[in-house]
This record gives sequence, structure tokens and C-alpha cells, in this order.
Amino acid sequence: MEAPPRILVLGIGNVLMLDEGVGNRIATELERNYVFPDDVRVMDAGTMGLGMIHLFRGVELLLVVDAIDGTGHPAGTVVRLSPEDFAPNQVLHSLHDVRFVDVLNAARLIDIMPEADCIGVQVENMSPPELAIGLTKVVEDAVPRAVGAVLYVLEERGVQVEPAAGDHADPAFQEAVAVAKADIRRKQRR
Repeated sequence: MEAPPRILVLGIGNVLMLDEGVGNRIATELERNYVFPDDVRVMDAGTMGLGMIHLFRGVELLLVVDAIDGTGHPAGTVVRLSPEDFAPNQVLHSLHDVRFVDVLNAARLIDIMPEADCIGVQVENMSPPELAIGLTKVVEDAVPRAVGAVLYVLEERGVQVEPAAGDHADPAFQEAVAVAKADIRRKQRR
């Protein structure tokens, strides 16, 4: 049986609802373009809701990446929030959905609650008239910055992530992420 990761990066969302799939896209880009240490796992959790609680067992840090709305920021803005601040802005897929903060509260009740941090991307459109895979241009353009934000949070924790090489890696994307991460680092030092 595989040991649980020390750090779990979860991209959550629904890829069939335009910008609602940005968390999934970020997880995909992280997996495709970067090599993580053995104690860090990146996962596209889709819309698992309470079904993802078992993933938290043994995890020290949970880093969630998801679409958010109602922040007052322009579409495509990348923000870092606590889980409590994330909840009012999180996108619900239906009345049957559970907010991520509710998943964390359930994990706390059964004593498997890790420390948590959240990276959100303000959506432009997550209510297409028909199911639609893809992101709006402004949210697509924010993906490198969101990936840079994830890497920055991991770097704060002492995690060394290396760019991947090979056929699946995208050097131009990796360069855009490096520029975004440097900008984030510069703004944090102010």
C-alpha cells in the first residue's frame, strides 16, 4: 500500500461547465509540466465532494485549486484564500453540491483534517447554455499565474519542484509560469 503524501494538491471543478473546470486544468498542467517529490501528490479530484475525504488521511497540507465567483475581482484574477474565506466565493454545481469548506468540516469531525490553503481563479462564465469543455480566454490566460501561485505556496513549504522534460512538457508554458511566479514572489516581498 502506498504511503499518503505529505502534501496533496487538489484541482477541483467540473470540466463540462467552461471556467468551472479551471481547477482541473491547473492540476493537469502541474502533472504534465512539473516533477514533484515523492511526498507531494497532485490530483484532479473533479466534483468528488465528500468522496474525497479519504484522500486527506495522513496529509499535512492540502492545497486546493478551484474556480471562484463573487470576489469583486475581474475575471481571471488569481487569489490565495483560507478555506473559510474560500467558501463564500466557491462555485456550487447544483443544490446537491457540498461546499469544500463542508468537506473540510467533515474531515475535522473524523479527525483527519490537514492544514489547508486555497488558490482560486475568478471565473468569467461557468453557466454555458449547453455543456462546454474549455475555458474562456481570460481564465485560460490566468492558468500560468495560478500554476505559479501553487508552485509559490509549495516553495514556501520548502518543496523543490522541477520543470518536466519530454514530449508532454510545454517549455513555453513553463516559462510563462516562471515569470508569473517571479511576479508573485516580488509582490509578496513588498
